Amino acid sequence: MASIVRMCLPGKRSSRAGNEFAFYVCLRKSSLGRAELCRRPFRDLLGLIPRRIMHQAMFRSRNFRPCISIFAHHTYEKEELMISKLICSLVTATAVLLASAAPAAETYPSKPIRLIVPFSPGGTNDILGRIIAQHMTETLGQTMIVDNRTGFQGIIGTNIAAKAAPDGYTLVMISSAYTMNPVVYKMPYDTLTALDFIAKIGASFLILSVTPSLPVNSVADLLAMAKKNPGHVTLASSGGFQQFASELFKSVTKTNFNVILYKGGAPAMIDVMGGQVNANLAVSVPGIPHLRSGKLKGLAVGLPKRSELLPNIPTFSEAGVNGFDAANWYSIAAPAGTPRPIVMRLHEELARFFNSPAMQKKMSAMGAVVDIKTPDEMRVIIPAELKKWTKVAIAAGMKRNV
Repeated sequence: MASIVRMCLPGKRSSRAGNEFAFYVCLRKSSLGRAELCRRPFRDLLGLIPRRIMHQAMFRSRNFRPCISIFAHHTYEKEELMISKLICSLVTATAVLLASAAPAAETYPSKPIRLIVPFSPGGTNDILGRIIAQHMTETLGQTMIVDNRTGFQGIIGTNIAAKAAPDGYTLVMISSAYTMNPVVYKMPYDTLTALDFIAKIGASFLILSVTPSLPVNSVADLLAMAKKNPGHVTLASSGGFQQFASELFKSVTKTNFNVILYKGGAPAMIDVMGGQVNANLAVSVPGIPHLRSGKLKGLAVGLPKRSELLPNIPTFSEAGVNGFDAANWYSIAAPAGTPRPIVMRLHEELARFFNSPAMQKKMSAMGAVVDIKTPDEMRVIIPAELKKWTKVAIAAGMKRNV
């Protein structure tokens, strides 16, 4: 059931834009059987407001007794803004939301939770997703199920999560590709508003790796081969982060590699090990075991200093490649509108788990680092990352696929 709150600004109609606009507050029944507020992103509302109007709504609560202050200013001549009905309706809607939020968190979860991994099994997102699912199953008392929904550089699985009910029972693994895809693809969701981020959990680095049979032993050797045979030396990429990193590598080295896209990092790495593709920028988490076993040959690591796990492989800077700055971060998110108490409960549990000495040691052994960020910090990180990779795409001449 939806309750619609409409606010009208009476006055003379502008020739540039109408002077009437609406805010919508939707109340619906959640899977927990309680009413919850389906909020509209503030970003969407900005486009509805004429420039001559400045509107700001601030919500405050104390013991679930909401107080709403609305400030409005307009330049219409001597008209008064009638908003009493709006205030009453918003107070009622907010009271229902706040009164139901705490009980929802207390009873959550009451059924299995689905964790969507938008990439193929065996990649870093999948490895971390399964570690998280096992821990959360043991901690929350309900099964967390990993659901691999691959395709279109992670967009398909992410879109499924973004369109799911915001009740805390659908989560999604998100990595750096989330802020890269909008640069080259027309998205089925709004990158800035589609998800509520629960936590950033860590990051991994890249390793320039080649098939062992390739007659190169350094970055310089590989670049010389690629420049001698432009477009014929191949780089396997899973798309998203690896694609952007591959294009950045081509740009900073001024070398024409042939980037071949795969649906995930695991199949891309398998083809490099098998010799079907010459090289790739392997993500450290799944790549280190294959480098240690000799199935891959490492030429450079994307770190400020050499990795303790791979001490014989130089950094890109040591190998003579400057300006190559790419790291892949990982996070957990939920559909926009997920109750804040549930988001914070999940965040606190993830932070406790990844900050434990045992998990930090495990992440380090995998070739990753723990880097916990809060939901509020992620709201700052996402637009900053989007801006950063847009610049990289422009500099590398990457084309937008619409």
